[in-house]
Amino acid sequence: MKNLETYQNFYFVGIGGIGMSALARYFNASGKKVLGYDKTNTKLTQNLMNEGIDIVFEDTIDERIIGLQKENTLVIYTPAIKTLGILDYFNQNSFEVLKRAKVLGLITENTDCIAIAGTHGKTTTSTLVAHLCKEADLPFSCFLGGISENFKSNFLYNGSTYSVVEADEYDRSFLNLSPDWAVVTSTDADHLDIYGDKSHIEEGFRQFAALVPEDRQLFVRKGIEIGRNHQTYAVNEQADYYSDNLRMDHDKIYFDFHTPTETIKDFVWEIPGIHNVENATVALAILHNLGADFDTLKKAIANFKGIKRRYTKHIYQNGKIYIDDYAHHPTEINAVMGSIRTFYPDKKLLVAFQPHLFSRTRDFADGFAESLSKADELILLDIYPARELQENFEGITSNWLLEKITLDKKEVSALSDAFEKIKEKDFDILLTVGAGNIDTLYDPICDWIEKI
Repeated sequence: MKNLETYQNFYFVGIGGIGMSALARYFNASGKKVLGYDKTNTKLTQNLMNEGIDIVFEDTIDERIIGLQKENTLVIYTPAIKTLGILDYFNQNSFEVLKRAKVLGLITENTDCIAIAGTHGKTTTSTLVAHLCKEADLPFSCFLGGISENFKSNFLYNGSTYSVVEADEYDRSFLNLSPDWAVVTSTDADHLDIYGDKSHIEEGFRQFAALVPEDRQLFVRKGIEIGRNHQTYAVNEQADYYSDNLRMDHDKIYFDFHTPTETIKDFVWEIPGIHNVENATVALAILHNLGADFDTLKKAIANFKGIKRRYTKHIYQNGKIYIDDYAHHPTEINAVMGSIRTFYPDKKLLVAFQPHLFSRTRDFADGFAESLSKADELILLDIYPARELQENFEGITSNWLLEKITLDKKEVSALSDAFEKIKEKDFDILLTVGAGNIDTLYDPICDWIEKI
């Protein structure tokens, strides 16, 4: 295929996805003409349109598509979309059509790529690495899997020497990257519709790790077998890079950071959970290796605001607390609820959870049941199907999952009824959690709790 720079038009099929939108913003910032399709108009697609990107929400071949010429147009699609008339049109008319991961891989070939992989933690870690790069004034661009509260975006261009990317294991997308530095945070079973079982997903991460040149750096959470030379990191146990002496004070965590040769005391971190201290530890290790000084990194860690829908917390004058989180795997839900119970052990916790994918609900039903049973009361929303069809998963429903949950106070709800049900409940803390469209409850809930 031609060099990316030779294309003038970029059409994104599924532009509203978090990874797709970051790429769209990259080409838009590069002065290219960016267009796209998505099934649903969301806050993210509205923001893209406000930035000058032309988006349609109907699967029709309109004059904008017909006016594109294959010689100077690249079509980019997400593997989450299986069949679509627009995509068929481009394929039938011999346009260059590439997966999102392939295009991101081509971009990383021309930069020193810092790639963050893992079934959990990669969004927080990659966003923090990007934030630290900015605060250290390094020339970089970033492609993130969440909206940075510091940048208010999932993309930032601050130069072209480095690229910071979230390395997505879904569909083995991360094998398209050209990482110079890389992180593996975790290799828990997930995406079993792609990998089949845990052994194959672990093999996928080993293949990703093998992409890092031997003379560059690979950082791996201590305890993960990756099959090649690497640096380890950990919390509360010795590793090549580790943090310890964790103390909590007024919703802040203090910790000491150890490199192979020195100890830097008293980092201050506002993002709750030991798992997030792990993410901070490896981000500091990377920036240390890139030459950033620790005075700069201390300030940057302290002013990191996190990622939207990653433990987004509001404390109200009426005493209520509202937390919204993207967690959609039992391990992630355990981490979020563990943080809540650590900070607020005696408060009554109401959870509204939306399962994401029939296959994930089926594959991890027992894990979901165990983690959700730690709430005081549960509203379980209908399963968000995303790319899947319910008829292919007979019997896999939220009612089926609810029977496995040991709580006394539990019920299933449609998303359309959930807000009214929440308003009827007695709680100290409300947690809305899930990766589908449960985020549409966020603004109404915030407005309502402010007034009660």
